[in-house]
Amino acid sequence: MDAVPTPAITIEQVLEICERELPFALQLGLSIERLAPGEVTVRLPYRQDFVRPGGTVAGPMIMTLADFAMFVAVMSHIGPQVMAVTSSLNCNFLRRPQPADLLGHARILKLGRRLAYGEVSIFSEGEDEAAPAAHVTATYSIPPAD
Repeated sequence: MDAVPTPAITIEQVLEICERELPFALQLGLSIERLAPGEVTVRLPYRQDFVRPGGTVAGPMIMTLADFAMFVAVMSHIGPQVMAVTSSLNCNFLRRPQPADLLGHARILKLGRRLAYGEVSIFSEGEDEAAPAAHVTATYSIPPAD
C-alpha cells in the first residue's frame, strides 16, 4: 500500500510564520481548512467591514484570500520559505459572492526550481464549487536554495 504524501509544512508552521512575518493574515482571520502537497483550502471569515458599496465582498479581500492560499500551497511543496513571493496574480471576478465566509481552493499546476504556477477557485461557503465567485491564477518566485 502506498504511503500518503505529506506536505513540506504543517498548518502550525504556517501559523507561526503568520505570527512573525504576516500578522495581517491573522488580523483578517485567514485560516487553513485543509493542507496537502500542492493543495490547500483556506477560509476568510465574512465580516461586514469587508463589504464594499453594492453589498459584495471587496475585490482586495478576495485577492488577499487567493494570494494567501497560493503562498501556503507553494510552501506545501518547498517548506517554510517566507521569501517565496508573488510575481504575478490575475483575478477574474465571475459573480457576486454570497454574504458568507469565503473559501479558496488553491492547487499548484507547475512547480519548477525558481517559479511555481497555480490556480485558486474562490466561492462562498455552502455554494456550488463548480460555479466559483472568482478564479485566480498566480505565479510565485521561489528563492534560490542556500
